Order: sequence, then structure tokens, then C-alpha cells
Amino acid sequence: MLAFATLWIAVNPAKAQEKFFRAVGTPHKPKVELTFNKYYTYEGLVDAMKKIAAAHPGLAKIESIGKSYQGRDIMTLTITDFSVGKSEEKPGMWIDGNIHSNEIQGGEFSLYAAWYLTEMQADNDFIQELLRDKTFYITPTINPDARNDFFLEPNTANSPRSGMMVLDNDGDGQAGEDGMDDLDGDGHITMMIRKSPTGRFIKDPQDPRKLIMVDADKVGEYEMIGQEGTDGDGDGRVNDDGVGYYDPNRDWGWNWQPDYIQRGALRYPFTLPENRSVMEFVMKHPNIAGAQSFHNSGGMILRGPGAEEDVNTYNREDIRIYDVIGKKGEELLPGYRYIVVYKDLYSVFGGELDWFYGNRGIFTYSNELMTSYLYFHKQSAGRGNQDENFDVDKYLTMGDAFVNWHEYEHPQFGTVEIGGFKKTFGRAHPGFLLEQDAHRNAAFTIYHAYHTPKLSIMDVKEEELGGGLKAITATIFNERLMPTHASQDLKYKIERPDYVTITGAKVVAGFVVEDEDFNKLAEQKMSPERIAVENVPGMSAVKVKWIVSSGSNYSITVDSAKGGKASWKK
Repeated sequence: MLAFATLWIAVNPAKAQEKFFRAVGTPHKPKVELTFNKYYTYEGLVDAMKKIAAAHPGLAKIESIGKSYQGRDIMTLTITDFSVGKSEEKPGMWIDGNIHSNEIQGGEFSLYAAWYLTEMQADNDFIQELLRDKTFYITPTINPDARNDFFLEPNTANSPRSGMMVLDNDGDGQAGEDGMDDLDGDGHITMMIRKSPTGRFIKDPQDPRKLIMVDADKVGEYEMIGQEGTDGDGDGRVNDDGVGYYDPNRDWGWNWQPDYIQRGALRYPFTLPENRSVMEFVMKHPNIAGAQSFHNSGGMILRGPGAEEDVNTYNREDIRIYDVIGKKGEELLPGYRYIVVYKDLYSVFGGELDWFYGNRGIFTYSNELMTSYLYFHKQSAGRGNQDENFDVDKYLTMGDAFVNWHEYEHPQFGTVEIGGFKKTFGRAHPGFLLEQDAHRNAAFTIYHAYHTPKLSIMDVKEEELGGGLKAITATIFNERLMPTHASQDLKYKIERPDYVTITGAKVVAGFVVEDEDFNKLAEQKMSPERIAVENVPGMSAVKVKWIVSSGSNYSITVDSAKGGKASWKK
């Protein structure tokens, strides 16, 4: 028996060395080994992107689409099956993350989508078909400078929100003079307390991490000083300038408003080189039909409009499509809610979401990642629920999310205690939740991409008219939810019409069939062999008709900027 086993191993060495078994829905033997239970710096993201492009040259290409404020390349992966058609002639899906520097996991979620698509393509029929039909443009971070600042410099969970332009936040005439002071050198800006005879807080006897406010008629042991740091400019405030407050998601050229109306805007639309680079790339790629931006946090699938003033921009037909995809997102993403920005949150002017739809007619979502539902699978009060956060730290991260209180001799406040939740907790996923939520969000984005237009030519009919003439009628069918032109596109004629062309036949006249039953036709007198079609609605069709005097072996093609190409040959 032993001899037989030895012989079997010798004959089947690969099987004998197999030490794991394939899990459903996950790359079995990836060419690029990536883990998604940690966060990558800008350099880490770029390294992973380069490895993906090198390992899958037939599926992925990497390029820089511009430079950041500090000169870093804004790296983008183009992912499609390059052996089937040109990438720019397929319906495109744009994916980005990390426009706000502290909203870090958009980088990992975007990278996961790129990794999953390329690694699954060889073994998964659905992904194979998807990459034959579609092109993905994936930019994991569109704020690379501040991404690195968040990781490598001291910060809180909420800072910095902006990029790396240095501003004067407190209006004292000095820009960035306070910075962020990490007094104990642990990389996290937490909180400071100190003992005081008039303090309002005590430490919980059952859990010394927690501070409890005493009753109004009692005196506590500690006073809350605030954020860890110093008052560098003597204005009475700690850590008040840093890199400055502006919001890259108020910089886009749609319904833009200046800073005195909406805090966070800079000098003019697309002041920021990072956003300008994205804008220019999108303008050069009219095939982009869908878009996804990853933010954090709160577990939300957002659609526009960002402001009530824009409510008429989104018409009923487009909202119906948004709703179908958004509701599917709620199924795919437990704990997430599909909501409208201005109606369910607050007004946003100059946001990326609205620029993509308003200026380019691209169906776009912005997902606010991480919801506390993922911790214990129950609805809670969200990030502000401190009791739940302490339970997460105690039972799920084993104390790794909290910096325990410890004494420090402060140059201005004397003996203080520093402690609190780390910058990578609360808004950001803990490692054990990162991959699952990345996969679910990738699945939602893939569903969205799947429903960008897919055109086919069907039901081609011939009718003899006599006198050497015949009519040829063709049906152009859109097999997916999204139309080739959103209502915003049609309203402002953003993109060219779809063209349906017949070759190999001498065309006498060409028509769009408006009502076949009543023979209602709209003639196109100029260049009738190439009929301009205004739009092919989702899950619907348009018909075209030619009168030809000759042609027995002819071809028909359809060419749509956002719908791609299709052909039929007799």
C-alpha cells in the first residue's frame, strides 16, 4: 500500500502538492497574490496595479492620467478583453476611490475589483463575457498625496479630509502653522484629559477606557481638554490648521458654488489637478456609461441630485433605472441603504456624482462604505454609538482599536492623559471585515457595469417593392437596462447619435421606423445609408428601414459611443 502511494505521488506531483481547496467565487490560484485584510499606501496600490497589468497583459493596462498636487502619478488600470474589439469602443465603467484622504478603503475596494476581474476571467464564464463586452477604468486613489499623509503622518479618523494644499484654517494669517501634533509618537491623534477639582468626568469603574459624565450636582475627577496636540500659534486652539480645509468633492464643474456659500470649495471648478485629470480622462472617453465612486462611511448607496435645485435634471425614466440598480445594491450589501443625496442627507454643490451625470450623462453612484451593521449584524446608532465601539474593540479587535489612557507631560497643560480610538477605527473597516465588503461592493459595481448598454442587430427583414426596389428593415435591440443616451444627454445633446449603417447595397432612402403598425416613418434625407438614431432605450429596441435598388450580400452595423458596436451580415 505504501509503495502504491509513493508511486501515485511520483506520477501526480502537482496533485500531491495541492494544499488547499477552491472556495466558491474566489480566485483559486491567482497570478497576483494580494490580501485584502490590510491597507495599502499609494506606493502599495501602484505596485499591486503594476503586478496585475504585468500578470494579465491581455486583460489589463496601466497608465498615468495626470499628476497630483505634489507630483504623484494618478494611476489607472484599463481592464477588458483586449483580444475582442477596441477598449474605447465598448461600453465603459469608471471606478474610483479615496477622493477624501481619510476615506481610505475606496482604494482597496477599487483594487479588489481590478484584481477580481482579472484573476477570475480564466475560469468564470460570466466574467469572460463581461470583459468581452465592457471596459473598466479603475483608479483606486484620486487623492494620492493625502492618502499617504493619512497613513504616514499623525491624524485622526476624520483628518485630513482634503488634499495637500496648505491653507489658513483659523484665519490668523498663518497657513498650516499648527499641524497635527502626535505627542506620544504612536501615529494617532487621540484625546487628552487631565485631573481637575472641577472636572465633569470619571473613568468607568467597570471599564477604564470609558469616560462617564457625572450628574449635574456632582464633581468628577477629569476634565476633557480635547484633541491630542498643542496650540502652536497661541490662538487658543489645538491642531487647527494642518494641511487646511477644502473639500475635493466640492470642486467639480456642475452647480459649483464658492466657499462663502458652501464651505470647502476652492477658487473655481477644477482648481485641483487631481480632479482636473479625472475630468479630462472622462471627456476623452465618451464610451463611459456608468461610474462608481467609493467614499466612507455610513453604509449608503448614493445617487444625485446633490442639491434640490437640480431635482429636474434627473427625469423619471433615468430615476427608474437608478432605482432598479440601487435596490439591487441593498440586497447585495447588507446594512446599506439606497438614498438620494439632497433628500436624505444634505445639499452638495460641485460634487463628482453630479458632474458625471449632469455634464456627461453617466449613471453614477457614490457608496459610503463601512456601516456598523457589519459588526454585530444589527442596526445601531452608527459611528456615534460609543458603547458599541467599545464592545467592538473588546470582543472583535481584542483591544487593538483603542489607545489606553497614559500620562504625558504636556508643555502647555501640564500632566495629561492621552488615549482614545485609533485613526483607522470607526470610519475604516477593521481588517477582518475588509475583504467581504470589498467583494460585495465589487459585485454591486459589476452588476451596474453589466447593465450598461449592449446592442444587437436582429430580425432583419426584406420586402420586395417591385421596379427593382426592396425594403430592408432591421431591429436594433438594447439587451440591458441603461439607454444609449441618458435623458440629460438627450436634453443637452452631450453625445453624438447612434449610427446604424448598411453597406453592400445601393440605398435610395433611409428611415427611422416610428410606428411599424401604422407605417409611420421619419426619413433621413442626407446620407441615408447611415441612419442617426437619437437613443436606444434600455430593454427596448428601435427599427430602421432602407429602400435599396441593389444588394444581395449586405452588412449592417451599429455604432454607439456608450452602447458599443454590433454587426450583422447576410
